Amino acid sequence: MKTLEIKDLYVSVGDTEILKGINLTIKSGELHALLGPNGHGKSTLLQSIMGNPKYTVTSGQILLDGEDVLAMDVDERARKGLFLAMQYPPEISGVTISDILKEAINQRRDTPVSLYKFIKELEDATKEVDLPLDIVHRFVNEGFSGGEKKRNEVLQMLLLKPDFALLDEIDSGLDVDALKAIGDAINKMRSNENALLVVSHYARLYELIAPTHVHVVVNGKIAISGDSEIITKIDTLGYEWLKDEYGIEITKEETKENKRPQILGQCRVKAKGTA
Repeated sequence: MKTLEIKDLYVSVGDTEILKGINLTIKSGELHALLGPNGHGKSTLLQSIMGNPKYTVTSGQILLDGEDVLAMDVDERARKGLFLAMQYPPEISGVTISDILKEAINQRRDTPVSLYKFIKELEDATKEVDLPLDIVHRFVNEGFSGGEKKRNEVLQMLLLKPDFALLDEIDSGLDVDALKAIGDAINKMRSNENALLVVSHYARLYELIAPTHVHVVVNGKIAISGDSEIITKIDTLGYEWLKDEYGIEITKEETKENKRPQILGQCRVKAKGTA
């Protein structure tokens, strides 16, 4: 069993502290749903796990089977089995989807994948996410609709078979048919050998993928954890019930998380003098 542990994680963007002591453990075979008001740290957590240099970890740990993830560059995190489906996938001109996928797959193998196996898996995966096969010969996300970009992220997940998949609002902007295709693809990928952390505002996606664990992030911390009953309650009542039931005050002035596309580079190291 593989384990991803986030321990007392504090993260800042510039002078603004966004995460304020996140604790979370994810194990193989689990699917964790992450909910919360906009701007309270959900995307920050996923970006920090993957190593976006915009986010500075000031304290805490991220461990993958006991190894220090924060000491790894982004490419090493990917080779170790971490994967991020971005909320705003960037366009990469001059690089085709098939080329980048084949290279990424080979980075996690001792020997290169055979051409026959690669093409067969590519055909199967495009059908799963309802994309035409010829789209893999186009430059990454260039000229894609919003829905095509999101489905391309899931296509990459199916081909790369990560141990831990982080999905950041992969369902936003999708119509009903596309949402079902994404839900089916996530369910097909699930096994006792991998785990997912899924951020979404929509109960419909969670109905399709049936999370094993549910967490609500408020003011940079996990306010409550439980099962799918939490999703039903939020879908019905919003987040104000947290104050009445748990005494949790939701900061009205939301933390401003950058909504522009980010291309991952070398991870930023912890600030000096922090734990």
